[in-house]
Amino acid sequence: MSEDNSFAALRALSARLRAPDGCPWDREQTLESLKTYIIEEAYEVVDAITDSDASMLAGELGDLLFQIVFAAQIAAERGLFDIDDVCRGIHAKMVRRHPHVFGDVEVRDASDVVRNWEAIKAKEPREGGALAGVPRQLPALLKALRITEKAAALGFDWERAIDVVAKLEEEVGELKEQLAPGRGAASREGVREELGDVLFVMANLARQLGVDPEAALQGANDKFARRFGAMEDEARRQGAHLAALGPGELDVLWNLAKAAERSGTE
Repeated sequence: MSEDNSFAALRALSARLRAPDGCPWDREQTLESLKTYIIEEAYEVVDAITDSDASMLAGELGDLLFQIVFAAQIAAERGLFDIDDVCRGIHAKMVRRHPHVFGDVEVRDASDVVRNWEAIKAKEPREGGALAGVPRQLPALLKALRITEKAAALGFDWERAIDVVAKLEEEVGELKEQLAPGRGAASREGVREELGDVLFVMANLARQLGVDPEAALQGANDKFARRFGAMEDEARRQGAHLAALGPGELDVLWNLAKAAERSGTE
């Protein structure tokens, strides 16, 4: 099947599933109901990339592509737009935002490309300010990264990463104040706010250092899970269960797990 025919077949499949004599489940779907599926498929694509599994990635990209084509089919039935509108729109946008490729703009490096991208985007008609393009439903950590990227692209940024570290220390100090004895339940909102500030500054610091904060946190999650699993294994070898152990005993198991991982042994 040719490239053109394969995409046409996918479009035809979406229309067939939505036809009066199509699939009852697919016919019941709406743009609203597809939100969860689109997000899930996107995360499954990320998992396949993380696992370096090309076969799985091809399948997951297909699943995500189907969700896009299917959503466009539903939109077309409502007279909103169709998949051709989607393709034309993104093609025009990419050409417009790459004047260094399709025009006569010169760039020195990728950072120039990002600055040009944001400058072009800022001139495009839309509602809201420079941050309006950040999706409201993004996970909070990724949203913080995107917000700081956009602010930095417009010149609102720290000059050095060490300055962000100083800001982080300042925010941690304010969090400690909220945790001081005697503040009581009234400080709960203050703790939430200050903790949010700490997390936001940490995302900004990651951007300054060129580190993907989501990947860094996922790495920390995976490391903790590995070590915690090793703790459970060691407890079982000792004929014990973690829930029955005290803090001191748990610390011993944790340190054993860390030492074993660092030495490359079980």
